Amino acid sequence: MATQVLRAAKTKPAADPERGHRWRMLLAVVGSAGVLLAIAFYGARYYTAPLSERIGDPLHALLRPSGAIGIRLGQIGLGCMALLYLYGIRKHWPWLRAIGNTRHWLDFHILLGITGPLLVTFHSSFKLQGLAGVAFWVMWTVVMSGFVGRYFYGQIPRSMTAAELSMKEMEAAREALAAKLESQRLLSAADLAPLFRLPGPEQVQRMSLGAALGTMIWLDAQRPFQVSRLRRKALPARMILLSLGGLLPFAPKDLEMVIATVRKQAWLSMKISFLSKAQAVFHLWHVIHRPFSYSLAALALIHVATVLLFGYF
Repeated sequence: MATQVLRAAKTKPAADPERGHRWRMLLAVVGSAGVLLAIAFYGARYYTAPLSERIGDPLHALLRPSGAIGIRLGQIGLGCMALLYLYGIRKHWPWLRAIGNTRHWLDFHILLGITGPLLVTFHSSFKLQGLAGVAFWVMWTVVMSGFVGRYFYGQIPRSMTAAELSMKEMEAAREALAAKLESQRLLSAADLAPLFRLPGPEQVQRMSLGAALGTMIWLDAQRPFQVSRLRRKALPARMILLSLGGLLPFAPKDLEMVIATVRKQAWLSMKISFLSKAQAVFHLWHVIHRPFSYSLAALALIHVATVLLFGYF
């Protein structure tokens, strides 16, 4: 293992194809967060005041839904939410499919799906009566269901081209990782056992979709803490403190390489065990998510049409 590590260290690292995307996402996240925090800070007094007291506030003319700033927040938020539908349309338009890859589109889809509703929430100045209130809760139902869908998207292993891996390919990848782990001498089989303690195939098949969802979330949630225990075995007390109990990668390079392999092996083992359940839940999620997203679009159009027809400015 040590020889392999030294050989890898002498090899010139390959160019990172994801670097550009990570920088674009970082800039987009920082820009979005900066705008939202600035609005929250600027309007904190107004947004937290009782509705009956807002009319006398100097910010009312600016931050009310039809105010100079409020209306712009609604327009930008609506634009962000309109762009969300490009992710679904993309697979039907070849020229859009040629731009980027599915995972990159999904990352921006998620960012817009968070930023747009938050801007619309500020646009409403937190007044949620009538049709606006219905649209608000439908909007956030779509957002929350989007988080659920993103989780299950991650539970279905995919290749670099975003094509679903076959079970045979997944098993081959797991066997390759298992062989790599057997060759290392830094961690014993007993140390690694908790990471690979999974329900058997028959037990998984007997689970309801809800039970399978809960089990997957539990396994994913406890994996970082299982990995931290591996690090604590090799770190002195001072380094354990600096690594937040082993949660941060402060172990020697050899051990970190083994831990990375272990994590990937445990991740892949769980995905194989729950693949059929994850696919079933992901399909069910699509059936539920789409009507809500279409309802949201209809309510947004009704809201805009009402404003334009009756002049609520």
